[in-house]
Amino acid sequence: MQPLAERMRPTRLADYLGQEHLVGEGSVLRQALAAGFLPSIILWGPPGVGKTTLANILASELGRPFYSLSAIAAGVKDVRDTIQKAEQQRFFNRPNPILFIDEIHRFSKSQQDALLGAVEKGVITLMGATTENPSFEVIPALLSRCQVYVLKLLETDQLLQLIQEALQKDEYLRDKKVRFESYDAMLHYSGGDARKLYNILELITSQAPNVNGEIVVDDALVTNILQQHITAYDKGGEQHYDVASAFIKSIRGSDPNAAVYWLARMIEGGEEVKFIARRMVIAAAEDVGLANPNALLMATTAFQAVQAVGLPEARIILSQAVIYLATSPKSNSAYMAINKAQELVHQQGNQPVPLHLRNAPTQLMKKLDYGKAYQYAHDFPQNFVEQEYLPEKLSGTKLFEPAENPAEEKTRGWLRGLWKKKYGY
Repeated sequence: MQPLAERMRPTRLADYLGQEHLVGEGSVLRQALAAGFLPSIILWGPPGVGKTTLANILASELGRPFYSLSAIAAGVKDVRDTIQKAEQQRFFNRPNPILFIDEIHRFSKSQQDALLGAVEKGVITLMGATTENPSFEVIPALLSRCQVYVLKLLETDQLLQLIQEALQKDEYLRDKKVRFESYDAMLHYSGGDARKLYNILELITSQAPNVNGEIVVDDALVTNILQQHITAYDKGGEQHYDVASAFIKSIRGSDPNAAVYWLARMIEGGEEVKFIARRMVIAAAEDVGLANPNALLMATTAFQAVQAVGLPEARIILSQAVIYLATSPKSNSAYMAINKAQELVHQQGNQPVPLHLRNAPTQLMKKLDYGKAYQYAHDFPQNFVEQEYLPEKLSGTKLFEPAENPAEEKTRGWLRGLWKKKYGY
């Protein structure tokens, strides 16, 4: 017998629950279906929110040939064989097939490279599903050719609707008389994950005692059957994001005790060490920054080390790095500087590079004054000469403001000595 989640999987967009921002009236995917054109897409979201289901429905609504691969089981040969089948479809004037790859973040670079040519040529329309940030897990060349759509955890009312529909429509559950006195434990354990919710519902209704022809469900019953505590960490549910947020904020707040506590919560909850270490690399750059540049080296080394060592020993490496980050002085000056710079680019567009900074590899470029009047810094005292390095329209702009900590106060003093007015004189 198929699991309840499979039996209840919708096959039409009209029956698909949630993700209104993507499939509701006037949404981007609704418009794509109406136009009969769908670009290559990556569906990014936590487990059990309908990524695979949505991919199947989109293919069905468009009437496209549909191929599916799992990144866990498929190799480069499987990818190439599937692409070859898709190419053969083109001879019959059929629309290009859809290739769905579940857990695309598990594909190696070589596997993703094997997809690239087919996506570029339009042999296939790629649909990838991932629970991990595609910015880190999908190669840039492939990512640039896909639209990324973010799926959200299901809301409480949507989860309750799923329970009621299963009790009313499923061929095995509709003959059982089930009465809920409380939904809190089930909703908590599901964490917005529809698949997990269905699994819990199926387990509860199969193991709960039937008293006088009725199954009565309350929080104690659910907790007892699942043999967990309601406060258990759920790496696939809402606490995954809440605990990770508390972890980062504790590092930012210079509290090593809280940071190690939240680290332990994630480790005991089964979180991947790569996910934890990646968050630390980001914190080292965003929150410690130039107040202690060695923090980024520490975090990067920890990221590499935990992947080489693995658990349980990786917990010691993570603990050392987390305490180091939490007890380091803090600065977000580099983070603020790049934000300001990107905003300036958005506002001002692509300003021309000043002539004296341009490369001049040919005589023609030299005749056009490319590189003329550029002053080589190493020819001057202190290896510095004051000249403008920004486009003319942005001359004098200051984007980097050193923060108030010993390391950056020293940097501020050095910059003042060189640039005078720009940094305080």
